[in-house]
Formats: sequence, C-alpha cells, structure tokens
Amino acid sequence: MALTAFSTSAKQADQAPRKRGWVALVLLAPGVAYMLLFFVAPFFQLALTSLQAPADAGGIGQYVAAAQFSNYWTALQEYGPHLARSFVYAISATIIGLLISYPLAYLIGVKVRSRPMLQGILLILVVAPFFISFLLRTLAWKAILPSELVGTHFSVIFGLVYNFIPFMVLPMYASLQALDLRLLEAGSDLYASPLTTFRRVTLPLSMPGIVSGTLLSFIPMSGDYVNASREFLGGTSTTMIGNVIESNFLQTQNYPMAAALSIILMVIILVFVATYVRKSGAEDLL
Repeated sequence: MALTAFSTSAKQADQAPRKRGWVALVLLAPGVAYMLLFFVAPFFQLALTSLQAPADAGGIGQYVAAAQFSNYWTALQEYGPHLARSFVYAISATIIGLLISYPLAYLIGVKVRSRPMLQGILLILVVAPFFISFLLRTLAWKAILPSELVGTHFSVIFGLVYNFIPFMVLPMYASLQALDLRLLEAGSDLYASPLTTFRRVTLPLSMPGIVSGTLLSFIPMSGDYVNASREFLGGTSTTMIGNVIESNFLQTQNYPMAAALSIILMVIILVFVATYVRKSGAEDLL
C-alpha cells in the first residue's frame, strides 16, 4: 500500500513540471509569434532586399533577387561620411543630454523626494513634451531659433538633445528614486565629503538608470532623420544617415541601397551598445 502511494506521488511530481512547462509555452507563444511576425520576418526581408540587383529592364525601382554583397561596399563608399556624421551627432547629443538630465533626475528623485507635490510637478514638466507631436515640437524650434543657427550642426544637435531628454531623464529618475537615502546619510556619518559620497555611492547605484537612459536616447538619435531634415532644423551639410535611407527608399527608390544602409546602421549600433554596456559594467542589460 505504501509502495503504491509512493509511486503515485512520484508520477504526480514528475507530471507537475511538465504541466508548468506547457503553461509557460502557451503564455510565451503570443510574444514569440509577435517577434517572429514583426521583427524576424521583416529583418530577413530587409536582408534579402539589400542583396538585390537591378532588373534587366532597368526601370526605376525594379530589382531582382540576387546575392550582390557589393551593395554594402558601395553604401559605405558613398555614404560613409553621413554615417560618421550621424554618430558624431548622436554621441554629442547623448553626452550633452546626460549632463543636463542627470542633475534634473537627481533633483526630482533625491532632493525633493520629501515634497511629493513638487516632485509630481517636476515630473509632469519632464513628460509634458510627449503630449505634443514630435514634428510640431521640432518645427516650433525652427521658428524660435535665430535664422543664422538653423541648418547648422548646432541646431541639429540641439534638436536631438531637446527631443530625447525625457527618454534619458525618466530611467535615471527611476533609478535614483529607488536609492536608499540612508546610504547617503551613512556616507556623511563616516565623514565622507558630498563629492566622495556621490562618487562612491550615488553614481554606482544609479548606473543602471544612466545606461538605460543613454541607450534609449542614443539609439533613436543615430537613425533620426527629422531634426537633420532641411524642412526642420537641418541644412545641406547636416544630412544624417536616416535622411539618406529615406531619400533612397522614397525618392530614388533604390531599395537595395536603403536596405544595406539600414543593416549597416543596425550592426554599428549593436557594436556600440554591446561595447558601452560591457565597459559600464551593466552586462545584465544585454
């Protein structure tokens, strides 16, 4: 009798993990299907498009399936300066945004934590730009900035910083809001200067927010094409790679070139992100 009961309980224990495994698969299925349909499949289609060759008929926008890897070399030769400019703009805007965003996030998340109403007002002011269209905000700055500044490197970087600052502030605020203030008090009790406490306690504990915020800003900045557009804050010498991709896709209908540039941009961003995350010691974000 005891042997039978033991055998039954052993079977039930063996079936429980299997049941939980099937439940997990069922719950994951919609997300996996979404990723396959809207990310993996388009990426493979983009990769195939980047290898296409012009059709024999020679019509605009007419291409056939091929394995023309030279498209990538041509893209780098023709648009290398635009790629370099895009990353110079993105890195510059990210650094400037960080210098502005971290003090603001520190103010909201630490300094005014004991004053919930003021903290809420400051948070509303940070997210308020989201209630206005990205295009309208950028176009408004074209009217506000002096005409001699519009179409310059300054105006494009300024537009990038302004439009993406909320994406940088909020992750930093979330990280600083979770900071235990007793740790800062302990640093003071141990006769550490405010600068030392910040460098040894606050900064390391807020690093996940810094990494998240800078990545959430840098990645879309690299492929942005609105701020650098002539219709907004850009000019003839400020064209970014996003503008080139848009032009090749919509105007000249050079789909292989647009696809090749998109994949090159994606690969460079992935290398940048992986290197940055590893150097910052936040590998868990990968």
